[in-house]
Amino acid sequence: MSQPALAVETNDPYMTSEIVVEMIKQLRALDTYDTYEGWSDEKIIDPLVLTKERKREIPIIGDPDEITLARVKAYYNSLASLIEKKGGLMAVPVINITHEGFGRAFILVGKLIVVDKTLRDVHRFGFPSLEDLSEKSESAIGNALELIEKFREVAEY
Repeated sequence: MSQPALAVETNDPYMTSEIVVEMIKQLRALDTYDTYEGWSDEKIIDPLVLTKERKREIPIIGDPDEITLARVKAYYNSLASLIEKKGGLMAVPVINITHEGFGRAFILVGKLIVVDKTLRDVHRFGFPSLEDLSEKSESAIGNALELIEKFREVAEY
């Protein structure tokens, strides 16, 4: 039986981006059964890359499994960790997802909501490429840091 090809290449320049490095840390931390033991970083992050072909294979309607939910949590944990690192204040992710894959994700800094994302079709959670993951994450982090600076008193509360 052959292994399916990875969508992430070994020399992908985005493997060293802050969000990807943090995602790999978070995914390894959530791996309580050592499933990822001996896996390359590319193999660990690969399921988050949903190429058009991969997305086509996932049904339009479906319930997210525990592994997919763990990836969503790892993503928002990673965002919160990077916001905290860059903003200097504790950032906390709050995620609520129904069994049908709908919900909301917040990242709070003090009493300030710095990220607010409506989640739909969580069973299809992923990004077209690591470049897209990096760009969207950098944008979210940048917006969060702007909010923290603009409403510093609320963020420090």
